Amino acid sequence: MKATIILMVIFLTTIGVNAQDVSGKWYGIVEVPGASLPIVFNIEETDDGFVSTLDSPDQGAYGIEVKTTTFVEGILSIEIPGLFLKYTGQFENEEIKGTFSQSGFDIPLVLTRNKPEKKALQRPQEPTPPFPYHSEDVIFKNEEAGINLAGTLTLPNMDQEHPAVVLITGSGAQNRDQEIFGHKPFLVISDYLTRHGIAVLRFDDRGYGESEGDFSSATSKDFASDVQSAVEYLMARPEIDSKRIGLVGHSEGGMIAPMVAAKNEKIAFIVLLAGTGMKGSDLLHLQVKQISRASGMQDSEIEKSLKINRNVFNIVSKTEDINDLKSKLETYYKSIPSEEIPGGVLTDDIINYQVNMWATPWMRFFLNHDPLIPLKEVKCPVLAVNGEKDLQVPPNENLYAIEKALKQSGNKNHSIVIFEGLNHLFQECETGLPSSYGQIEQTFAPIVLETITEWIVTQTESIP
Repeated sequence: MKATIILMVIFLTTIGVNAQDVSGKWYGIVEVPGASLPIVFNIEETDDGFVSTLDSPDQGAYGIEVKTTTFVEGILSIEIPGLFLKYTGQFENEEIKGTFSQSGFDIPLVLTRNKPEKKALQRPQEPTPPFPYHSEDVIFKNEEAGINLAGTLTLPNMDQEHPAVVLITGSGAQNRDQEIFGHKPFLVISDYLTRHGIAVLRFDDRGYGESEGDFSSATSKDFASDVQSAVEYLMARPEIDSKRIGLVGHSEGGMIAPMVAAKNEKIAFIVLLAGTGMKGSDLLHLQVKQISRASGMQDSEIEKSLKINRNVFNIVSKTEDINDLKSKLETYYKSIPSEEIPGGVLTDDIINYQVNMWATPWMRFFLNHDPLIPLKEVKCPVLAVNGEKDLQVPPNENLYAIEKALKQSGNKNHSIVIFEGLNHLFQECETGLPSSYGQIEQTFAPIVLETITEWIVTQTESIP
């Protein structure tokens, strides 16, 4: 009799487990240092089992393919090897309680069917019209590349000549506002500068927004050519004082500004916002180390990533032909022992992703380019600033190198400033992690706006 009761209990329990319907949307919030990232698993049951995709709305990523989805005896398991991501959880009372794992660190994560109420993004610094200055959309041509570039020119007024700057975006395809995670830092910067008497030209990267060209085949050298065209356009405008035109570049833009100024003696000054002071390969190596540690990744996993990156950088630096480079990278990735791979998994999908990321003209140029070479040729005044918590372009190593190069070249008119508590986007922050950028309401710290504006005004007023 007792055996019969036990069997009946097992039977009823099994029915209960099998009756659980895991299909549909499951919402969760991944709590990482300094940020809360909403994610959504979209699960569908098919004749062959379960399939699913992952959305990360705050990062603008939707429909990420999940490699493996299983649901057995109330346990949901999801794996995305390409992101070194895994989730395992127990289905109970219309919740799934489990662990979210990625790149060597684990985070408790509860999934529910209820979409969490998303807090509306607050961007208090973002200016809205009407503006107390003139703003016009413009098109100018890069004659060398044979493309038209589209942007916005803001002028304090139309009645006199003004000093001016060209804003230069960071890496990745960017629009004229350098829009990222709901922030528009270049809109904020241009508004502030224009209200203080400085004209500003900001434009969409080539092949992006309303600008012509092919972004995928372009390198920083090509973008420097676009910036030079922007300078030439400003020089032809009657509202601009051609003797007082400068460049303001952020991140990669801070690397491009010296490339332009080194070849154009008419550039009156440059401002480097988190500009780089080391070769791209060295910078990415340092960046991986800093961000990984701040994210809580285990040292052993970090070292695995760094070792692989060192070998990849070596292959990229020695291989000019892109097709040949892809072949060599694929061969290398397939030769890595599993115990030397972060997370222990390296699927064909991951390999293809990595190969396509590294084997591009832009990446090859970036990894090999030494930004100090053109910087040493810059004769105009230089302001280089960075945030103390910047994990993407760490300030101590980069600003030290920039200052040293300027001193060696005899450039006596330069200023170096590190702002405490600011990240790569010059936001006041706690951790500096990129994952927190979108969670921070501030777009650009006022102290930095004030500093660069006062410095530019000082430089332009000293020009006869």
